[in-house]
Parts: sequence; structure tokens; C-alpha cells
Amino acid sequence: MKYKVHRFEINMAHDQGRLEQFLNNLKGEVVSIIPNIANTSIFQIYGVTRKINFLLIIEKS
Repeated sequence: MKYKVHRFEINMAHDQGRLEQFLNNLKGEVVSIIPNIANTSIFQIYGVTRKINFLLIIEKS
């Protein structure tokens, strides 16, 4: 059993279609999707808002 980790750059407000297409084109089974939450502003540092800048997608082939 082998695993691949894909990094998917994303803008959560605009990239739903791109993410859906990427997931549908994978040949293996998606095991997990891990968001990377970036703290880039004072509000994000204190947890009021969050920004996801990329996803790690783990695929089992």
C-alpha cells in the first residue's frame, strides 16, 4: 500500500470547482484532507478569523 501527499493551493471563496475537479481526477482513494491554517493578521492570530491557504490531500494508491 502506497500513499501520496498532494499540496493544493486554494482560495476558499473561489476554488470549489477546481478542488472538485482535482479530487475527481485522483486515481486512488482519498484518505484525508488537512487544511493549513495561516495566521496572517492580528484578528487571525487571536482566532477571530482564519485563512486556509493550502490543503494537503493524502491519497492511497
